[in-house]
Amino acid sequence: MLRPRIIPCLLIRNKGLVKTTKFKEDKYVGDPINAVKIFNEKEVDELIVLDIDATAKNQEPDYQMIKNLSAECRMPLCYGGGIKTIEQAKKILSLGVEKVAFSSAALENPNLLKELSEQVGSQSVVVVLDVKKAFLSRRYEIFTHNGKKKSDLNLLESLKKFQELGIGEIVINSIDHDGVMTGYDWNLIEQVYPEVRIPLTILGGVGSLEDIKKLIQNYKIIGAAAGSFFVFKGKYRAVLISYFNQVEKQSLMNKTD
Repeated sequence: MLRPRIIPCLLIRNKGLVKTTKFKEDKYVGDPINAVKIFNEKEVDELIVLDIDATAKNQEPDYQMIKNLSAECRMPLCYGGGIKTIEQAKKILSLGVEKVAFSSAALENPNLLKELSEQVGSQSVVVVLDVKKAFLSRRYEIFTHNGKKKSDLNLLESLKKFQELGIGEIVINSIDHDGVMTGYDWNLIEQVYPEVRIPLTILGGVGSLEDIKKLIQNYKIIGAAAGSFFVFKGKYRAVLISYFNQVEKQSLMNKTD
């Protein structure tokens, strides 16, 4: 049985580590390599790195940056940003990255996911869906290009489709809760959780240990991801890279076995 993973998510822009709020107001928080070194010491479960410029600016993945991150990283690494082809994905995996993540390319060319999963294994193929609650509705809409481009695809139908293609994991990222640190979007989780039969990771909104504890213990979610929670400290959001100690981590897992 797969155990839950608690996953820091790092955002890269112009080779620097940044953090956003609702996909806006990005704040520079340091050198991503230094952050990886600290997370190595903290023995984190896994790391997600997303280059938020690559797709939005129609750029190739920065292979040298990815190589540098992978060489430093001592935990499983998932990279996303600018990947549009099987060749690009394979090159990134050859650099030591365990998983490649797709967002806009997954919506535009879903067969790419099927072909890549067949060639490299489903465990290496991840879909990241950035979603936002529709105005005056319980429905959620999918966005790409840093939340600037809305897709016409239905979220729940898309979840079913991606799973049928044979991918290994789905990451649901709440735009509304990004960087706010007031808790996950529980209504969103209630909608997507029953529809997903493969490893599911939730991202966006963590403000306390209790948020992650509730997610893992109530939903048996495989991946509990967070960004601001692991890079900011206190009400003034001072930059401080952190992670749970072993006692805290064990308290999160006690009721999941």
